Amino acid sequence: MSTVEGDLTLREVPGPSALGGGWKRSMELLYLLALTDFKKTYFNTALGYAWSLARPLMLFGVLVTVFTQIFHLGKVPHYPVLLLMNIVLFGFFQEATLIAVGSVVGQEAIVRKTQFPRLVIPLAVVLTALFNLVLNLVVVAIFIIASGVTPMWTWLLFPVVLALLIGITTAVAMIVSSLYPRFRDIAIMWTVFSTVLFYATPILYTVGNLVGHPTLRHIILLNPLAPIFELARKWIISPRAPSPAVAAGGYVQLLAPIAIYVGVCVLAVWIFNREAPRIAEEL
Repeated sequence: MSTVEGDLTLREVPGPSALGGGWKRSMELLYLLALTDFKKTYFNTALGYAWSLARPLMLFGVLVTVFTQIFHLGKVPHYPVLLLMNIVLFGFFQEATLIAVGSVVGQEAIVRKTQFPRLVIPLAVVLTALFNLVLNLVVVAIFIIASGVTPMWTWLLFPVVLALLIGITTAVAMIVSSLYPRFRDIAIMWTVFSTVLFYATPILYTVGNLVGHPTLRHIILLNPLAPIFELARKWIISPRAPSPAVAAGGYVQLLAPIAIYVGVCVLAVWIFNREAPRIAEEL
């Protein structure tokens, strides 16, 4: 009587993928997790959502005083509302990416559960920050109208700016959140780098202010956030402002930030798909 021996070779069993469980389940978990985080942030606080608005307004108050009274950037048309809009937009990017760094580790209990889609966690962080951004933009819109900015048809293009900003924010959030479980230095590195990005993005100034500094202008325009903020300025605040292409010195000059933008998004998908199955092992 012959016997057939089974294959006893040990095989590596991969963990759940980025979207383990399917798209539908992932979207339901995303909405639930983001809404829970949003409510939890302001639960039992005296001022609730007002705290979210207080941070950019306090920063705006300091910076508008410094840059209009000392550096005389008030010559830029509607500079105060431009500054407020830029602070709110960059605040969304910075808030989402900084919180995303430790988001997966912070959700260790559910990450260890079978087939929990890892991608939902950083996406929920971005969505929660987006809730705050939408509420803050209502206040920005009131400031814009009150400051005398004439309504323009280009305001309808603002969702394009928002989509581009959400895209790069999501990509960065995916990268830092997936790498942090293995490389804990990411938290410190990204804190420093996000601060550098604040000054390397046309928030406190415009690309036009750098005309006398061509080398610095080219370096600033390598930042994929720079064309997005220049578009927001032209479409929302000042229609006479040069387009990002003109400000950069031609459409060819925009190829670099576009390539970096696309590269970051592609890299985010590749890194997260690679790291997702092994995240639980690193916690």
